[in-house]
Amino acid sequence: MTRSTPWRALPAAYCALGLMGGVLSLAACTTRAESEAARAPSPGEADRAHTDVLFIGAHPDDEFQSLATFGQWGEKPGLSTGVVTITRGEGGGNASGHQEGADLGMMREDEERKAVARAGIRNVFYLDKPDFWYTLSAPLTTTVWNKRPQPATDTLSRLVRLIRATTPSKVVTMDPRPFNQHGGHQEAGRLAVEAFRLAGDPNAFPEQITKEKYEAWKPTQLLAQSWGFQGPAGPTCATRKAKDPQTALPVIGVWTGTRSTRHPDRTWAQIERDAARDYVTQGFGSLPATVATQRDRLPCEWFTVLADTDNPPNPEVREQSGLRPLYSGFRDWARRMKMPWLANNAQPAYPADPSTDVPEVTKAPAVDGMAGPDEYPGPKLQLRHWEGKECTSGKDCAAAAEFSRHGDDLYAIVHVTDDTKGYALDVDDCKRHWRTDAVEIDLDPQGHSDDTSTTFKTGILPFAKGDKGPCAERDGDNRQGPAGTTAQGMAVASVVTAPYKGYSVEAKIPLADLPAPVDPDRLTANVLLYDSDTQDKTGKTRLAWFPYGSAQADPYVWGALRLPGYVPPPGRPTRPAEIPQDAAQSSKSQASVDQSRRTGVPLAGGPRNGPSPTV
Repeated sequence: MTRSTPWRALPAAYCALGLMGGVLSLAACTTRAESEAARAPSPGEADRAHTDVLFIGAHPDDEFQSLATFGQWGEKPGLSTGVVTITRGEGGGNASGHQEGADLGMMREDEERKAVARAGIRNVFYLDKPDFWYTLSAPLTTTVWNKRPQPATDTLSRLVRLIRATTPSKVVTMDPRPFNQHGGHQEAGRLAVEAFRLAGDPNAFPEQITKEKYEAWKPTQLLAQSWGFQGPAGPTCATRKAKDPQTALPVIGVWTGTRSTRHPDRTWAQIERDAARDYVTQGFGSLPATVATQRDRLPCEWFTVLADTDNPPNPEVREQSGLRPLYSGFRDWARRMKMPWLANNAQPAYPADPSTDVPEVTKAPAVDGMAGPDEYPGPKLQLRHWEGKECTSGKDCAAAAEFSRHGDDLYAIVHVTDDTKGYALDVDDCKRHWRTDAVEIDLDPQGHSDDTSTTFKTGILPFAKGDKGPCAERDGDNRQGPAGTTAQGMAVASVVTAPYKGYSVEAKIPLADLPAPVDPDRLTANVLLYDSDTQDKTGKTRLAWFPYGSAQADPYVWGALRLPGYVPPPGRPTRPAEIPQDAAQSSKSQASVDQSRRTGVPLAGGPRNGPSPTV
């Protein structure tokens, strides 16, 4: 196919319109930068946006576990790779400072560009969609990425446009399946599947063809990262025929022990490690500088073949019954994509949830970090290993929680045994509680949430820098921010042992602060412990009352916390979620503007305006 060419720049006077009256208009200059970036190439430059492989991910760093593959493909057989990153990860954590929102997004763009350059990748296309807290919900993600007045297909249309602009033969993306993975990752994978199918259809987003003068373009192969695939290791792993255990789709491997032709003394596993350490805000800078695994034991990077025009897959479809909404929605999507096998065993066999009754007490507990007589007469709920390194003994780390209720207030105390004190964060850095020693209490007021936007989640630091603390915040739920503004009736206290052997955290949580009236027979909860044992703002061990899947973000696994005798006050409202929408913009990134001028692809995957130039 003949590749289409971008629109030419508007005249230089366009920016000067913003100088009328001697006042510089940044918006006008930005528009000029965008339009200049989309100038038409000369006939000899017609392929300057082309890439052989296009990776589509949700956040900066989503590609890092595939960089050994992309780097090898670049050296042999000489396939170029470009990256599409839908957000800049503004809603993620920051292990290197206090920057948040758009400022953090710009930092993460710099990290990503530096990291992927190690694999020979020059172009990273950002769609400028807002990143928000960790969710397991692709449906919630798509409502945030396509917030009104944008059309519901805005992100999809931009991806279709980028495939038509870059004309790849191979598209690589993330696993679209729903269990125990970031909703942004799921949605990136699903959008990539849809864009792969639609980019070659001239009836899909036809204005891109009729007005913007792109041509329909059909890639030949669609791959999904398969991070959890348990394949063989060693130099022969790439030659093994393998199948995905759920879908029976083919899985291909690329061995990370291959030596770089440009750096023959280094394996691609080591180059990928160097790249990973560039993602400093995500804590990857603390990874060991050298890959210690013997070369002949290095693993492959695995990819599931979702679509291949030369060998179209048609595996068996295994239907599931009794699906919860997130899983039935995924099944319906897979059917629409004519890939129903993707939903095989999508919903796991969830174990039975734990349950307990919360006793009512006649006197309100004193929130002082200690369990006084008769304050918590109910059972102790033992927290069990969930993620990370298992505790070697009760002195290493252990935790138990107790609950009680007085009137319209829920009380909780968590007793923690710990042998090593983690990093003391600043009080104003409380939202990053999972980077050090902390407790989290999660509550679903009516017990039927499909994602945490309709729940109450609070993280509590037992100590903070300068002998301050405790502090409490809300994140990943119906409201975001310090408890003092998002849950004004909440109170917390802690007792930290000296010498350090652990701590206790106590909290009063007014049921009025929950996002909906509490159903006393259906309230569900989880209690989590984050154990660090380091000073580098990374965690080591996580415990949970119900330690299954993504225990902090999957309300389906939270246990019943029944409130006998409780009657919620009448007329208590249900509050809609407030989700951050602060997204970094490509027009503010010099690297993105320069790339757009060089490739002719408009910023943020946006449209080309005006008639197509004659080629």
